[in-house]
Amino acid sequence: MRRPSPPTPRRWAVAAAAASLALAALPALSAPASAMTPASARAEPEPAADASGGRSADLDVLFVGAHPDDEAFTLSTLGQWNEDHHVRTGVVTVTRGEGGGNAVGPEEGPALGLIREAEERTAVGKAGVRDVFNLDDVDFYYTVSAPLTDQIWGDDTLEKVVRIVRQTRPEVLLTMDPAPSPGNHGNHQQAARLAVQAFYAAADPAAYPEQITREGLRPFAPSRLLQGGARGTSRTGPDCAATFRPANPAQNVYGVWSGRSSAAQGGRTWAAIERDAQRAYASQGWAVFPDVPSDPAQLGCDFFTQVDARVPFPEPGSAAAAAPTAVLDGALVRADGAAPLGTQLTLRPGTFDVRPGTAFSVKVSATAPPREPLGRSSAALRVPDGWKVSGSGDLGRLAPGRTGTATFTVTPPQGAAPGERARLAATLTTERGSGYTDRQVEVSPAVRATQQLLPQVGQYEKWSAEVGVPQLRGLVTPVLTLPSGGSRQVGVVVTNVSGTTQSGTVRLDLPKGFSADRAEAPYSGLAAGASATVTFTVTNTDTSLKTSNEGGDYAYTITTTSGDGSSVSRPALELVPAAVIPKAAAAPAVDGAEGDGEYAGPALDISRLWEGTACASAADCSGTAKVTWHDDTLYLLVQVKDDVLGTRLAASDCKRHWRTDAVEVTIDPRGTSENTSTTFKTAVLPVTAEGPPCALRDADNHQGPATGVRIASKVSSGAYAVELAIPMEQLPGAVDPAHLGLNILVYDSDTQDKTGQTRIGWSTWGGVQGDPYRWGVATLPGYQPPAGRPTTPPDPVIPATGLSSLDSPQSLEQAVRLGLPLAGGPAAKASESGRATSATGGQGAAKVTLRAAGPGEAHLFVRDDKGTAGSRVVKVGGKGVTTVSVPVTRALGADPAVVAGWLAPGGGTTASRAAVR
Repeated sequence: MRRPSPPTPRRWAVAAAAASLALAALPALSAPASAMTPASARAEPEPAADASGGRSADLDVLFVGAHPDDEAFTLSTLGQWNEDHHVRTGVVTVTRGEGGGNAVGPEEGPALGLIREAEERTAVGKAGVRDVFNLDDVDFYYTVSAPLTDQIWGDDTLEKVVRIVRQTRPEVLLTMDPAPSPGNHGNHQQAARLAVQAFYAAADPAAYPEQITREGLRPFAPSRLLQGGARGTSRTGPDCAATFRPANPAQNVYGVWSGRSSAAQGGRTWAAIERDAQRAYASQGWAVFPDVPSDPAQLGCDFFTQVDARVPFPEPGSAAAAAPTAVLDGALVRADGAAPLGTQLTLRPGTFDVRPGTAFSVKVSATAPPREPLGRSSAALRVPDGWKVSGSGDLGRLAPGRTGTATFTVTPPQGAAPGERARLAATLTTERGSGYTDRQVEVSPAVRATQQLLPQVGQYEKWSAEVGVPQLRGLVTPVLTLPSGGSRQVGVVVTNVSGTTQSGTVRLDLPKGFSADRAEAPYSGLAAGASATVTFTVTNTDTSLKTSNEGGDYAYTITTTSGDGSSVSRPALELVPAAVIPKAAAAPAVDGAEGDGEYAGPALDISRLWEGTACASAADCSGTAKVTWHDDTLYLLVQVKDDVLGTRLAASDCKRHWRTDAVEVTIDPRGTSENTSTTFKTAVLPVTAEGPPCALRDADNHQGPATGVRIASKVSSGAYAVELAIPMEQLPGAVDPAHLGLNILVYDSDTQDKTGQTRIGWSTWGGVQGDPYRWGVATLPGYQPPAGRPTTPPDPVIPATGLSSLDSPQSLEQAVRLGLPLAGGPAAKASESGRATSATGGQGAAKVTLRAAGPGEAHLFVRDDKGTAGSRVVKVGGKGVTTVSVPVTRALGADPAVVAGWLAPGGGTTASRAAVR
């Protein structure tokens, strides 16, 4: 077991914004491909004999995700680009998903990692993708916390992503959503943040300089960075890209229609091909995904939102912006009339927060390709209506590799609406073609006010500032939860973004059913750049208002006055269900039934739809729960109506409760946890293959057996009951009897294929099982935890066993083919390297000759057209030639070979291959 350690500061992060500005003046780091010819059209290197790190794989596009299947909903786009433009895409997968479910067998940990890697390579292969880079980080459990993910993965993960970017030199980086939007997987958030950071760090010589000085890599600046998905609306059909309307009009969103047909695959739509690829993820239960619509008019787009670009790109609203190549333009594809590939074009405002009536500077820089002049060049700046702009756009005559910069002064009107994003756009005119770029700014009042942020949202906002991507801030609506009928303090953080001291007021306008201790409160003497918190006590006065995802999101208005007027923000309060847990006169008998007087409290409704298909009726799936306490133990009786029982899993498979019928109980002792590593979560299967129920803790402070928890169940026709006794000493910290976080969730499966269809519960929001702040709130009148019980939770115990690429023959074979070391790590030093030089077949074994420059560890696999026939790990004591026998379990088929991974004492790796003679 590995315990997480606090994250350490990344030494380049603070300077990232300055580095990105400097990059605008750098010449392109590689020669551009010819017009309309992506880089992948160049000849691919021949397979290498070994992976020493001396050769790099030239990619066009690189997708960065957290798990196998994260790329699965972009495959129609990647397939189109590959078929139509020979674009070569690679996929970085930080983990192999070892912490996820397994619908095809009992394998977990590294064994499941092998399965999921094979599924991913099969899936992406249907889109013409061959290169999958696994980073060997651990997939520990489902979480919506990027901070926890960062702690577990560690600081070296970014270094590995940067190394792969420098090795493969992709012009376009694609990734996921970095924001802590409700329900967004924390691993996905962190993978996206790594991609964003790598976009800047890979180009910065000061970031991981040993990759340059010791490993022979060069800084590399990808041309464009986009995240998958978009916030907005669109129509289906071939005009889905052209009809997209972003929620933020200043964002650049591009779509690729999935209804286009593939000539190479019999005219099938790319959506259908993508669905075939998704079904390859059988271990995740995706094999049963239904067919996509056969009518192309019902098929939509894969959308991509641009984060940053160093090259010209299609102007929003133009025909080029709606074309399937919009994401590739300027980086890999040259449209008619466009500036040559290799041209760099950037726009950088002097500030992101602009003030009404206050001038700010904007710099537009253009750099000619290394081997092609742009000639006489100029830039023109376009601003919103009513804004003023001055300055010359003359860039001079741009010879190959030369940069020209024009500086403009922009002044927003005095009446510019605070809080709105605006687009500043520059058009480039040269003797060799034109270009377009733009940048967002935000009109800010003198004092900006926001409802206090949840910890993970605050951490995200801090990250976006440190990395220098303010365009990514503010993507998550500030929310705070409030128990039904309860009260809480709500802080409003006011920040002075002007240059003078400010004073004013903060006013709350709450919706019906809510009240505050005061409608308005003052702030005064707020210095420039300073922040202060104005606190209100807010109460839910109408307990009939709906909670959870049935309608518990209640927006309200914060109006803040300052020296230059007033501004408005729109946060929300989210209502969660509340309950009073009474003390039992005597300890209930844990027998799966309710005895007289055992549970005096009201029955909690746990039938709210959480995820999946709605229950067809109460008989299909519904439930109630009763909770009580006695002495130092919490008791729960959960009664579920379920007309069809799902698969009876073996007790050894208890942790994968989401694949069948199960009850999950989650407890946050003090109701303050940022993520589930400081909570208690246990799942109960009411029946197993062996008969009795089972319980196991999962995704919480201490994985594994539910120590001390007593369970019982009763299964009858169309129903089952589960009863639990949970000693509160097993919880991670002393209970706060005035604010216990509690949730009760039911998983329903009506099939025998180990897949669930419906999830219901008490407090139901997207991703709620990973978001403790959205659990319900319970009070325990009269309960006091024993004296001396700590309120601080212990360090979490989290499974941390991931598959090593040294033990993945598919990763080894790719390393040999590309000539790269394994898992984004460095190559072994020449003085510490080792490789397989030859192999011969024999009775029941293959003899392998290893040549080593020093001591190390060899991971050997005998492979043929059917897969792996034998394997062995051997420690080599020192320099020289060693012959090793690797047992095989069957007769060898066609093209037998030994693939070998080598781990040097210093941590570097090599991979090699030798045909079996």
